[in-house]
Amino acid sequence: MTQPRKRVAILGAAGRDFHNFNMLYRDDASAEVVAFTATQIPGIAGRRYPPALAGPRYPNGIPIVDAAGLEDLIRRERIAEVMFAYSDVTHAEVMHQASRALAAGADFALAGPARTMIAADKPVIAISAVRTGCGKSQTARHLARHLRGRGLGVAVLRHPMPYGDLARQAVQRFASRADLDAANCTIEEREEYEPHIDAGGVVFAGVDYRAIAAAAAREADIVLWDGGNNDFPFLRPDLHVVVADALRPDQLTTHHPGETVLRMADVVVVNKTDAAAPEAVRRIVHGIRAVVRATVVLAASPAALENPDAVRGRRVVVVEDGPTITHGGMPHGAGVAALAGIRGVTLVDPRDSAPPALRQVFDAYPHIGRVLPAMGYSPAQRAALKETIERSAAEIVVSATPIDLAALLGPGKPVVRVRYDYADAGEPRLADLVDAFLARRSR
Repeated sequence: MTQPRKRVAILGAAGRDFHNFNMLYRDDASAEVVAFTATQIPGIAGRRYPPALAGPRYPNGIPIVDAAGLEDLIRRERIAEVMFAYSDVTHAEVMHQASRALAAGADFALAGPARTMIAADKPVIAISAVRTGCGKSQTARHLARHLRGRGLGVAVLRHPMPYGDLARQAVQRFASRADLDAANCTIEEREEYEPHIDAGGVVFAGVDYRAIAAAAAREADIVLWDGGNNDFPFLRPDLHVVVADALRPDQLTTHHPGETVLRMADVVVVNKTDAAAPEAVRRIVHGIRAVVRATVVLAASPAALENPDAVRGRRVVVVEDGPTITHGGMPHGAGVAALAGIRGVTLVDPRDSAPPALRQVFDAYPHIGRVLPAMGYSPAQRAALKETIERSAAEIVVSATPIDLAALLGPGKPVVRVRYDYADAGEPRLADLVDAFLARRSR
């Protein structure tokens, strides 16, 4: 007698959930994924994971439904297993979701790195973090420059952000801003892709990471995984660099899967030591060494305003990196840091001019200070961002998002950019550790 297939729901946020499906369920005849649920990312619920990606066992694709209805979904669809598959949530929140599933009658599962990581055809250096906003991207850019300087072909694989047409986004390659325009990338995607491209790099991303990894390996000597949130890599790393934030020394082991990532590390970079108190740096280094036997690197994240004279004595609205300020939990970021010490600057509160589409963001994340997260998951949000800036009492826009906000939005007010990058803050240096890794590989 044929055994009934196990009915599964995957809790996700348009990234890890799709990857887990591709790796674990797409070709598993013993299981049927009934639905994905959507959280963190607006505008995902109500769509479908398309048949072209879901495979022949799912001719109608798979619905993506709102996570708020999890219990009803479990009971209505007789779900046997709920797979948790998104990142940067507290350990307590993971168990709250588990409790919802268990009380409704389903098992609760987590898929680990061993089952979901892909073995690449080229060496892989992975950059991960214990929390969103630690400085993964600038660390990845630093290493990409260093590797290219050694004459190596580098393919940057970015953690997925497929917010558009999923079938068209199965495998994406970005080598120019025109490629970003052609793909109709959101602000969130541009924040991650554009700086690599501007530095002369090539970025791969999308949905089907087996195919993405293969495409990247065909044109590179080494693959650099640029992680998202605090997730563990989709590719099996040969060297795993994990970034921690000296401004959040007590959050090494508080969030999922950041603690897992920390325990997997070969190298831990303690970032933002230039902004943190010395005691905080000592505390975080001690905390790392209590958890994992990894090499610890101290790093700085200097934030520099392009034209300080332009903001002196002026009213400014500060635009910060979106994910860092929202689910990353930071009240502000590099924009406010870059204004420290500049006299006569008045921060204009963007909530006073925000239309409903952005007021919802402030309501959902009440910890946000007097800064404007660069939300742009949809054209409506992008329009709301522009409207907030233009209606504000600010004379100047201070943009600490990695993208060229003036070129993208044309906000009608002068824009002064904040630049921030990776800087060594002692020995050992991260680039030296990477060189030693490459030397070992070449023997």
